[in-house]
Amino acid sequence: MDPSNNPDNMKRELGLLDATLLVAGGMIGSGIFIVSADVTRNVGSAGWLLLIWLITGFMTLAAALSYGELSGMYPKAGGQYVYLREAYNSLVAFLFGWSFFAVIQTGTIAAVGVAFSKFFAYFVPQLGDDVILARIMGFNISSAQLVSIALIILLTYINTRGVKSGKIIQTTFTAAKLISLIGLILFGFILMKPEVWAANWSNAFDIQRFVSPGVFESYPGFSVLAGGIAAAMVGTLFSSDSWNNVTFVAGEITNPKRNIGLALFLGTLIVTVIYVLTNVMYTAVLPMNDIATAAKDRVGIAAAQSIFGASGTAILALLVMVSTFGCNNGLILSGARVYYSMAQDGLFFKKAGELNKNAVPEFGLWIQCAFASILCLSGRYGDLLDMICFVVVIFYVLTILGIFILRVKQPDLERPYKAFGYPVLPIIYILMGISFCVLLIIYKPAYTWPGLIIVALGIPIYYLLLRRK
Repeated sequence: MDPSNNPDNMKRELGLLDATLLVAGGMIGSGIFIVSADVTRNVGSAGWLLLIWLITGFMTLAAALSYGELSGMYPKAGGQYVYLREAYNSLVAFLFGWSFFAVIQTGTIAAVGVAFSKFFAYFVPQLGDDVILARIMGFNISSAQLVSIALIILLTYINTRGVKSGKIIQTTFTAAKLISLIGLILFGFILMKPEVWAANWSNAFDIQRFVSPGVFESYPGFSVLAGGIAAAMVGTLFSSDSWNNVTFVAGEITNPKRNIGLALFLGTLIVTVIYVLTNVMYTAVLPMNDIATAAKDRVGIAAAQSIFGASGTAILALLVMVSTFGCNNGLILSGARVYYSMAQDGLFFKKAGELNKNAVPEFGLWIQCAFASILCLSGRYGDLLDMICFVVVIFYVLTILGIFILRVKQPDLERPYKAFGYPVLPIIYILMGISFCVLLIIYKPAYTWPGLIIVALGIPIYYLLLRRK
């Protein structure tokens, strides 16, 4: 290819469909089959269950539409890292990249990998998370952890063979899980239970908190209620995250100034609609108490059993395996492009800024694989992701605020696509994001300060790297 067409010297082999499926595939993992249990324990009613998912969907769409302007301005590898560097400075960009490598992307890869292995154990019980193979330095090493690591290594290897290899897996598995999810929703509505639906929607907007099986109670005051809503949104925001991964591979997308913005809109819209319909389906086949108390929070399994009977477990387990396999492929494919951009700036391992003979950042892929595997073995990825959700939203807010900053700093830079609804929609997202973070700081501090500590650890690392540079 002509290097002048792509300053990153990467191969532009991802079209609009590929980019859209990368957005959707990165968002849909195992969360939609699990998170609704915790949401229901915090809000206790069908109407509020849907409202939480709708609020999250609105925030995701608003952010995605705003990112379209930035993606058109900087159609190169690195995405959000590049936007933060251009709007602020290299320190802010590095803190995002550091958090991304330390927890956000690698922790998500680990969590999705373990989710795959847990559902794979429905078919091969010997590979379950309760089969402990060894105990090292206080950590239990289970069969499921080794399966998840094997999955991460396999997908990493495939993606070192070139972006086309990763694209084939992403397109195939994302299309399969979208079709399967739509099928599950349709069967749920066809075989719905009228008495369950009537009971769930009789007092649909009475917000309550779960106390014990069969017992919900009203919140004692506004402050506790606000904390409950914020806690409920942690899971839904995590389940709707990774939509921005498509911006990281901008150097490999054809006509990026047009296709990235369109892919962000189409991908997030498709997933938001599917998430809301899935939760409507849950309320059509399961009483609210059964959603709140689903075994191991696996609401999807409970719903599939209600719809398909005994075979429902296997059907849903297979769907989750397809979903998490495709999701992890997208996360692995896109993550290394951030480290590539950081290395180009001298803020990551130098070798991560090099492309292999297949025009992909192979070293970045393998170091991401190694760290995600360590997180799999530690078993602490879930705690880390709870802690980092707060930080993820802060970086989204900073990035969208960057649209306003860049219109002042670089008013003449080409903007083939301008943020939809500017300035109203970006401002609404910023206010909603700040409100979410403030509520977590006040009412759920355990979700906030550990994440801030992880980010702060990046500051001395940044200055050490500057000295080396």
